[in-house]
Amino acid sequence: MESHEWHERSAAGLRYFRASHHGDRWSILTTLKTDPDWEKLEPEQVPEAVWRALRDIVWRKYQRKRCPWERVAEIDKILGDEPTPAGRQAPRRHPH
Repeated sequence: MESHEWHERSAAGLRYFRASHHGDRWSILTTLKTDPDWEKLEPEQVPEAVWRALRDIVWRKYQRKRCPWERVAEIDKILGDEPTPAGRQAPRRHPH
């Protein structure tokens, strides 16, 4: 099981997020600093901005070799940002 945590400032105050990956499923919890109870967000309730923040955190952990590439790819798939395979990229043209 992997767990990733971060916080963001909002109009309501400091909001904490905790994302856990277990058995090919993500679960995301959130709370305000002033609220002791955590609220579970269903996958269809999770705003795109939260998925993008999680992707950024997982990407940075991947770069430090603390997280496998599969986690980044899973979030990209959820966001619809799946990368193009390297063999199918259009060749770059250099200016003359």
